[in-house]
Amino acid sequence: MFTGIIEEIGTVRSREGGVLVIECSTIVEGTRLGDSIAVNGVDLTVRTMDSGSMTFDVMPETFRRSNLGDAPAGARVNLERSVRAADRLSGHIVRGVVETICTLDSLTPEGDAVIARFRTPPEYLRYIVMKGPVCVDGVSLTVMAKDAESFSVSLVQYTQEHTNLTPREAGASINLETDIIARYVDQLLAERAT
Repeated sequence: MFTGIIEEIGTVRSREGGVLVIECSTIVEGTRLGDSIAVNGVDLTVRTMDSGSMTFDVMPETFRRSNLGDAPAGARVNLERSVRAADRLSGHIVRGVVETICTLDSLTPEGDAVIARFRTPPEYLRYIVMKGPVCVDGVSLTVMAKDAESFSVSLVQYTQEHTNLTPREAGASINLETDIIARYVDQLLAERAT
């Protein structure tokens, strides 16, 4: 489990077959082999590591559902270590299970903030709730607007400076994890109706 509070922006060193190597330094501290790390919001297990990188095995299904399959060497990725039971939950409950890729539609300055708008199919938008949590590329954010095709979030200065979101261009593929509580409620109500 994660919080969606990014600890470091790493760099893809290589992606060959199912092996992904990420250059990083901060999240190496205190991490052990077998630990879970969120890479752009995808829960991956550390296979090997040294003082400047981590290596992960990535399943084909993960590459299909996330933007990691298209991440070239040099791509910047958001990194977060998993939550420990004694930690504060600063963001929201993030499982590290990317459901689909959404598309960055626009980045619009608004005062010191930047409004990020994302397009995603209706089957995922149904789990995105106004003023509710959403996770894009591993970043915990609050939904500020929603229509039939898209949703928007506001990026404060800290998020602009400490994630890989604002350097992205319109049309970029962004990993999406919707709110798990909305998914549970939907499933329970569907089962009750049958």
